[in-house]
Amino acid sequence: MSDHLTGTRAQAVLRLAAEAPAKPAGGAALDQILIASTGAAALTAVLLVLGWGHRTGRITVLDRMARAAARGAGRGVPGWAALPLQVAMVSLLVALLGMYWDISLHISHGRDEGPLANIAHYPILIGLFGIFTAGVLAVVLPRGERPGAASVRITRDWHAPAGGVLLAGAGFYALLGFPLDDVWHRIFGQDVTLWGPTHLMLIGGAGLSLVALAILEREGRSAWRGPESEQPPGWIRYARRCMLGGGLLIGLSVFQAEYDFGVPQFRLVHQPLLIALAAGCALVAVRLWAGRGAALLATAFYMLVRGGVSVLVGGVIGELWAAVPLYFAEALCVEVAALALARRPLAMGALSGVLIGTAGFGAEYAYGQVAFRLPWTPDILTEGMAMAVTGGVAGGLCGALLAEGLAGRAPRRAVSRGIFAGAILAVSAAVANGLVIDVPQGRTATVTLTGVSGDAAHRTAGARVEFSPADAVDGPAWVTVTGWQGQGLHVDHLVREREDVYRTSEPMPLHGGWKTLIRVHDGRTLAGVPVYMPADPAIGAGELPAAARFTRPVQSERSVLQRELKSDVPGWLWAVCSAVVLACTLALVISLGWGVARIARRLPDTEPAATAPRERAGA
Repeated sequence: MSDHLTGTRAQAVLRLAAEAPAKPAGGAALDQILIASTGAAALTAVLLVLGWGHRTGRITVLDRMARAAARGAGRGVPGWAALPLQVAMVSLLVALLGMYWDISLHISHGRDEGPLANIAHYPILIGLFGIFTAGVLAVVLPRGERPGAASVRITRDWHAPAGGVLLAGAGFYALLGFPLDDVWHRIFGQDVTLWGPTHLMLIGGAGLSLVALAILEREGRSAWRGPESEQPPGWIRYARRCMLGGGLLIGLSVFQAEYDFGVPQFRLVHQPLLIALAAGCALVAVRLWAGRGAALLATAFYMLVRGGVSVLVGGVIGELWAAVPLYFAEALCVEVAALALARRPLAMGALSGVLIGTAGFGAEYAYGQVAFRLPWTPDILTEGMAMAVTGGVAGGLCGALLAEGLAGRAPRRAVSRGIFAGAILAVSAAVANGLVIDVPQGRTATVTLTGVSGDAAHRTAGARVEFSPADAVDGPAWVTVTGWQGQGLHVDHLVREREDVYRTSEPMPLHGGWKTLIRVHDGRTLAGVPVYMPADPAIGAGELPAAARFTRPVQSERSVLQRELKSDVPGWLWAVCSAVVLACTLALVISLGWGVARIARRLPDTEPAATAPRERAGA
C-alpha cells in the first residue's frame, strides 16, 4: 500500500512539473535576456540622443521641460535642478511600489517563471531607469553656464552639478544590480532573500540617491538667480526639504522589508539596528537642514508614502501586507534633542541617537506587538537596545554631517572623515554581530500531526512539536511555523505547552507548492525543521512529505529557506564576489560623502532662513 502511494505521488509530481510553467532556479532564459537587453539599449539610445541634441541645440524639448518644471513645483531652483528633482521623486515612488510588490510576490509565489514574467519587475526597472535618467538630465541640462561653484568639470566648457553626477551614479549602480543578479544566480543559484548582495545593490542605489537629490537641491537653490518677485515663499523650500528627508527615511527603511513582511532570514536584533540607523540619519539631517518640526513632517511624509504602498500592494493589488515601522517616537526624540543642542549639531546627532536607541526602541517594541508579524520579545531586549543605540548614534552623527555639509558649515576635514569612518565601522560591526549565529548540534524535533484535513491537493494539519534534549529552546525570540511560496504566507506563533513542547494555534499548509517549516530563533540560535517541501525538478530536489509523526534534526534554516542555492560552489568564490559588491557599495557611499564635503567647501552658508528656521551655529 505504501509503495503504491509513493508511486502515485511521484506520478502526480511529474505530471504537475510537466504542466506547470517552468521556474528556473539559475539565470534567466536567453530569449528574456535578449529582450531585456534590447529594451535597455533602446531606452539608453533615446536618452543619449536627447542629451546630445540638447547640448548641440538641435533638440529643444529638454529646455521647454526644464522651464516648465522651474515654474511649477520646482520654484526657487533653476530648470537643470527642478526637472531632475521631479523626475527622480516620481521614479523613486514607482520603484518603491514595484519593490514591495516584487518582494510580496517572491514570498507568496516563490521563483519567477522568468524576469519578464514578473509584472512587479516593470515598475522597478522603470523607476530605477528614471533615477538614472534624472541624473543624466542634471548633467546635460546646464548649457552655457556653470551650475554653481560646486559643479564638476566634464569638458572645457561643460560643467555638471555634483548632485547630478552622483544621482546618475546611484541610478546606474542600482540598474547594474539587475544583470549582475542574473549572473549571481547562474553561479550560486537563487538566494531567496532581500539581503542577497546583488539585491542590496538595487535597493541601496535607489535609497542612497536621496542624498544626491539633497545635494542637487542645495546646488540649485544656491545658483538660482530669479527676480525678487519670483522668489518663492520660504515654506516651499521647507516642504521640499521635509519631503527629501522623508524620502531618505523611506529609502533607508527598505532594507527592513523582510521584517516588514514577517519572513526575516536573519536575527531579530537587526531590525532595531536598521530602524534606529534610518531614523538617526534621515531625521537628524532633515531637522538640522530644514528647521523646527521638520523631523515630524518628514515622518508624516514617510507614513503617507510608505503606508500608501502597503495599502496598494496588500489592499488594492491583493498581495501580502507589509508592516510599517512607526518612527514618530524617534522623530519626537530628535525634536527634543534639537531643543537643547541644535546649535551643536554633532552633539545633537549623538544625543538623538541615544534617545532613538532607548526611548525609540521602547516605542517600537510596544507598537510592534500589534503591528509586526514577528513582534520583539524579551529575548532580544538587551542586545537589541545596544544595537539600536549603536545604529542611532552612528546614523545621528552621519545625519548631522549631511545637514552641516548641505548648509556649508562642515566641521574640519579630519573631524568629518573620522566621524564618517567611525560610523561606517560601528554599523559594520553591529551588522556582523547580528550575522553571528549558532546551529546547535544533536537537537531534534518530533512532530505529531493533529486535525489533518483535506485531500492531497489541499492538505492541512495542526501539530504538536517536542524538542529534544531538554532545554533545547529557552525563552526564544520566536518559535513559529512558517509556510510560504504556496500562493500565500502562513506565520503561526506556536503555543508553549510546557518546557520544549509546543503546539500550533491554526492549521498549517502541507500541499502544493507550499514550503512549510518550524523556525526557532533563540539567542544566537537561528535554526529550522522542515515539515513539508514540494518536489522541485529544477534543482533536482524530491518531495519531503509530512508523515503523521516524524522526528527530524534541527538544522540551519538557510538550507531550508534557500534550498535553491548551489552547494558545490567554492566558498572563496562567494566571498570574493561578495567583497566586490561590498567594495562597489562603499565606493558609492564614499562618493556621496565626497559630494557633501564639496558642497560644504564651495557653497558657504549664505541662504536666507526658511519659514521654519533652523537654529544656526553660534547664533
